[in-house]
Amino acid sequence: MAKWLFKSEPFKWSFEQMKAAGARGTQWDGVRNYQARNNMRAMRLGDLGFFYHSNEGLEVVGIVEVAALVHPDSTTDDPRWECVDVRAVRDMPRPVSLVAIKAEPALAQMSLVTSMRLSVQPVTEAEWAVVCRMGGLSPDEIAALDATRGVSAGVDS
Repeated sequence: MAKWLFKSEPFKWSFEQMKAAGARGTQWDGVRNYQARNNMRAMRLGDLGFFYHSNEGLEVVGIVEVAALVHPDSTTDDPRWECVDVRAVRDMPRPVSLVAIKAEPALAQMSLVTSMRLSVQPVTEAEWAVVCRMGGLSPDEIAALDATRGVSAGVDS
């Protein structure tokens, strides 16, 4: 399955709010960029993503899971805009800062580094593993996340 990165300004929608939304999750609405929308169109149930606090914090703070496939964005009547639903899976043991990501040579081509403004971005498997390790997840924890895709029932803080 694919991996993603979802960016949100914490004063608008924080990871704490995402966790409070519970197992049902919430729609990732308000995206008004065609490339980000197309990324959501490519998502499958159970795909995992990083939750990134932009503007304030500038760090990966958690992991989310795609809980519902692409559907019309309820915040607009414009049929061009669609979204997926996501739910919190777990906190990162250690938030991973943008400074640390930019300093890691293995992440030089990561969309977060090369396409800073894009709110929904793809993440390669290699990038996923590096950021997870930087965030304090062990190889066993990373493997467990992948093994339970699509079946998580809540938040593991």
